[in-house]
Amino acid sequence: MLKKIQEIIKEQNVKMIDLKYTDLVGWQRHVTVSVDMLQEGFLEKGIGVDGSSISGITRVEASDLAIVPDLSTAVLDPFWEEPVLSLLCDLVDPDSGESYKLDPRGVAKRAEKYLQDSGIADRSLWLPELEFYILASRESKNLAEYHGGPGKLDPQQLAVAGGYHASQPLDKTENLRNRMCRLMTEAGIPVKYHHRENGIYGQAEIEMNFAPLLKACDGVVLSKYIIRNVAAEGGKAATFMPKPFFMEAGNGLHLHFKLFRGEEPLFYDKEGYAGLSKLALQAIAGMLKHSPALMAFACPSTNSYRRLVPGFEAPVYLAFSAANRTAAIRIPAYARLPEDKCFEYRLSDGSCNIYLAVASLLMAALDGIERGLDPREEGFGPFDGVDIFELPEEERAKIPVVPRSLEESLAALEEDHDFLLKDNVFSEELIKGWVEYKRKNECYQVNARPHPYELELYFDL
Repeated sequence: MLKKIQEIIKEQNVKMIDLKYTDLVGWQRHVTVSVDMLQEGFLEKGIGVDGSSISGITRVEASDLAIVPDLSTAVLDPFWEEPVLSLLCDLVDPDSGESYKLDPRGVAKRAEKYLQDSGIADRSLWLPELEFYILASRESKNLAEYHGGPGKLDPQQLAVAGGYHASQPLDKTENLRNRMCRLMTEAGIPVKYHHRENGIYGQAEIEMNFAPLLKACDGVVLSKYIIRNVAAEGGKAATFMPKPFFMEAGNGLHLHFKLFRGEEPLFYDKEGYAGLSKLALQAIAGMLKHSPALMAFACPSTNSYRRLVPGFEAPVYLAFSAANRTAAIRIPAYARLPEDKCFEYRLSDGSCNIYLAVASLLMAALDGIERGLDPREEGFGPFDGVDIFELPEEERAKIPVVPRSLEESLAALEEDHDFLLKDNVFSEELIKGWVEYKRKNECYQVNARPHPYELELYFDL
């Protein structure tokens, strides 16, 4: 691998190497070094960073960490003025040389290892759907008005309401999305397709293709980097914020999931419900049963819960169904072949740290399998051929509901996280630090501020 990278450096006349890593909260960070640093010692030990300056990572009194590059992630970065090689990195304890326990990429690696050691399967495959808005400029974030309406945004960014799969000239971001997908493909990220989404302010979707857990997570991280930079090159701004606009579609990050043992697909049974095996149903039960806690990682922003409201194809109930987009877990009707059989987790959104979200979902699925849970016995459905929101109130009252706020999800995570601690995939320190960081820096800060709509409600009382 090193020899191949050295050949790329020579052929492309690369002078600098950009080291990218993700902090606990999900912010993408980087440091750039000279190509002369690319030698065996550097590859083993990495470069030191100040952990106390990284969101949610560590304390000032124990702040020294190292970032160690993963050579398998090497790609040429297309956004620099001169050739630069990009490498994704792991956070490492410099004393022990071991993966740092609060490194989200390390958590994803440990989850993969736990799967392999469990004997249940040796591969999990994930397909992320990236939804985002392409706005006229970054300043458009100031126009995400609480009362909604097309009002003040650049009319060149608008399309008809319900713009799902809209064609030109209503689809005004086709060329930007083409460039995004081309660069994603060149970076080794499998792209399935892209299209215009429902939201009126230039909402888009790029659907990746199935990849192993770590590769899928790395792909999401790099894709968000590429999407934002391509939008900026075009004088636009891309946001993955779950609910930037009132009365418009939110941005989800739906995750399709399946398990294999060797080449054997484990989620297929011709005689099973919707073609699913007993093992697949157990995995669904595990995800739904633990979802109140999982949402602390999969829907980890205060804004996430603005998206999870009726009327916008966003799930509100902890239910599963075939081809029903109002359910938290959907079994796609078009996945008929054994190797294609999967299910889709629809609660997660683009504000998540993808490494923590996917790792926690996998651990919940495996817990359901290990305990032999049945989603039907747990009261999760299936609810086929119906809009759950239109069921009679007495029927809906029997269906478990999702948490209504980040505070509720964090409380659920405190109560229910033993399944995450198996084989030290997650740690008590990570979960405690995550909860404390989110409460202090997000929940409290949002709750303590007056909301603009409160002026309309209460100013003249």
